[in-house]
Formats: sequence, C-alpha cells, structure tokens
Amino acid sequence: MSSILNVYSLPSLADPNTLVGGTVVIIDVLRASTTIITALAAGAREIIPCENVDRAKSLAAELPPADVLLGGERHALRIDGFDLGNSPAEYTVEAVAGRTIVFTTTNGTRALARCSRAARVLVGAPVNASAVVAELSGVAQVHLLCAGTDGEISYDDILFAGLLVDRLAQRGDPPYALNAQAVTARETWIQAFPLPLSLGAEPLPPERLAAKLRDTAGGRSLVAARLEADILDAAQIDRHDVVPELDLQTNRIRRP
Repeated sequence: MSSILNVYSLPSLADPNTLVGGTVVIIDVLRASTTIITALAAGAREIIPCENVDRAKSLAAELPPADVLLGGERHALRIDGFDLGNSPAEYTVEAVAGRTIVFTTTNGTRALARCSRAARVLVGAPVNASAVVAELSGVAQVHLLCAGTDGEISYDDILFAGLLVDRLAQRGDPPYALNAQAVTARETWIQAFPLPLSLGAEPLPPERLAAKLRDTAGGRSLVAARLEADILDAAQIDRHDVVPELDLQTNRIRRP
C-alpha cells in the first residue's frame, strides 16, 4: 500500500472508515491539544476525554477524590464546578502531577471521539511539533485531524497541520501522497511566514506565530474571553517533547 498523508479540516470531513489502520494526530491548537500536552508534561498521570459535561462529572465521581481533577471549558470559559479550565497555564506541576484529569472541551474531545477505528491516536500542537514529526517518521498512513471551532474550519489548526505536512514532506521517508486538504494546509503554512521561518531553517519567534493565531476563529474567541495569554502559550514551538497517545481500549490519554 502506498504511503498517504491526509489532512481533514474538520472532524466531520474524516470518514472513520478511512482512518482504519492509520495513525491519527488530533490538532486543536487553541486549546485542547496544547493543554493536554502541557498537562502530561507537568506530570499528570492520565487524561480521560469526555464529549459532554454530564459524562465528565459522572466519571469523575467514580474515581478517588484525591486522585482526580475535572478540567475543561464551554464557550472558552471554565465550566462551573470544575477544578480547571482549558488554559495551558493552569496545568502546572503543582496542580496536576500524579492526578487523573477528566477533560471535556467544545471541540478537541469531540475530535478524539472520531478516531475509534484508527491504529494509533496522537495529540499534536506547536508546543510539541518536532516530537510529533519524529513520532511519525516512517509511518505509512498518517491522518491529521483538525478540531475546528464550533463546527467551522479554524486557521490555527490548518496552520499547524501545514507545518507537519511540510516537515514530513521534507523528510521524504516515506514519500507521501497528499490529499487536497494536505496540499492546501502546506501552502497555507509556507505562505504565512518568510521562507527561513516557514521551512524551519530559523526558529519562529512565538510572537510571530501568536499574531497569526490571534487572527483566527479560536483566537478571536479567546481575545473576547480575555484569555489572550493562552494564545502566546500555544505559540511556543517545541516547548515540550511529549507526544500524548490515546489508549483506544481504555479511552485514556497518557504519556508513552
């Protein structure tokens, strides 16, 4: 079978049957992917994604209170009664080390639910970009699944998908056949910054990437909610070397 690299701009555009046997990378830059990566890098034991609030509360109630935290958002804000929201800065070593986090967000956790038939499901964002590229090295069937914002395509996710496509295509091992959305995502990334930056030949200053992220559906939502600091946190390329992976049997996201 030939090697393929597909991008899906929204979860609804990915037929679960096409993901069978492949490695999926869930992309929700603002902010679920960034927060999940940050939490596990800070020593969280595991993250249990839930699609809805009631399920998250019910599941958390089944676990020892000292071991569990509820995290997540609706309309960008922390859910009433939850311990944490969806801001990466909240997920510090002091707050989450050794804890299980039951986590629900508007977009990211719903995207995860789309991937039950994949071989592997990873979580990616700019904060672990190089680690994701390394993890995908030599993988023949790659699917980059963008979460979007409230059912709409979000430029922040497309930008990062384009970064991954470009990095993997530069490696050329294996040579990938790109779907149309992958071609578009790669062009979007390359056109967003001058060549030394977009090609990875020079470090991309976080402020430069944050400026692009701010002008997206997700970015504008965070600015309106006075959570603009989260955008700069999400723009810190390669801050972490953790690539979270969803255990499809237990529905737990863990650090490998």
